Amino acid sequence: MASVVLTHRASLDHDTGPGHPERAERIRAIEKALSAEVFAGLTRSEAPAGTLEAISRVHPPDYIRGIERAMPTEGYAALDSDTIASPGTWKAALHAAGGATLAVDIVMRGEADNVFVAVRPPGHHAELARPMGFCLFNNAAIAARHAQAAHGAERVAIMDFDVHHGNGTQAVFWSDPSVLYCSTHEMPLYPGTGAQGEAGAYGTIVNAPLSAGADGDLFKEAVETKILPAIAAFAPDLLVISAGFDAHYRDPLANLNLTEADFAWITGKLMDLALNHCDGRIVSVLEGGYDLEALAASSAAHLLTLMGSSVPEFALSQPSPSTGS
Repeated sequence: MASVVLTHRASLDHDTGPGHPERAERIRAIEKALSAEVFAGLTRSEAPAGTLEAISRVHPPDYIRGIERAMPTEGYAALDSDTIASPGTWKAALHAAGGATLAVDIVMRGEADNVFVAVRPPGHHAELARPMGFCLFNNAAIAARHAQAAHGAERVAIMDFDVHHGNGTQAVFWSDPSVLYCSTHEMPLYPGTGAQGEAGAYGTIVNAPLSAGADGDLFKEAVETKILPAIAAFAPDLLVISAGFDAHYRDPLANLNLTEADFAWITGKLMDLALNHCDGRIVSVLEGGYDLEALAASSAAHLLTLMGSSVPEFALSQPSPSTGS
């Protein structure tokens, strides 16, 4: 498979302060993992800054300008209780959104089968006019809208396997029959949305919540019985992945027990769907993942699968019997 990784140095300059889990070291951990020899032939490009036109397809211009005005010239500014901005945040957020739109351009023009956008801040908690949960702009939603506006995509499916429900993405597309939003996530957990009964105005929201302690078998059951059939029936022109790796058993912010093997498995299943319905076109945008070792290994497994390579067995960890709840 032809795969591309998009990054930008601005992601490292988004400083969230001491002790914050959504930190620049996340990108450094991924970059270190992708320096392995197996990724030597991978195409790597720089994520451009997102345009006001592209971002405003999701977020109102007044909101975008308000976020820009809220940026501090020094120190930190709290956009909500846990969404922290610093002087480098605005540029990082622009390049995160721009990476999502360029990724869409690449796959819709047939220049690659799939693109992994390894940037921060993440996006799936950002609502139409509200930053929250470490997120300013909703990168997955921006990607979906760009595919529709710039490339004529009629149907876009978004699969979100972050451990936290993507309340922002769900809110953006609640009343839009042209975008399918599917999510597996731990519940109850922040942000408190994502119940199975939340189906959207047109039945195009599919939530498959998992209880604390759920392992790969329960995750696979939810995906195979609820998520994959919904995406197949929707037959999208593009598949967007909100790739959060905080459902890993090592992650400090949640209580699911997935491993790298589980992320490789779902990536492969989504690739099969994409091959059947949208010529293999996948855009994957980084969301959560806060244990650096788990994030690095899971991102590598995800990308190796996107590349069509097998994931080395020695790289696949398993939770110890005492892990989880």
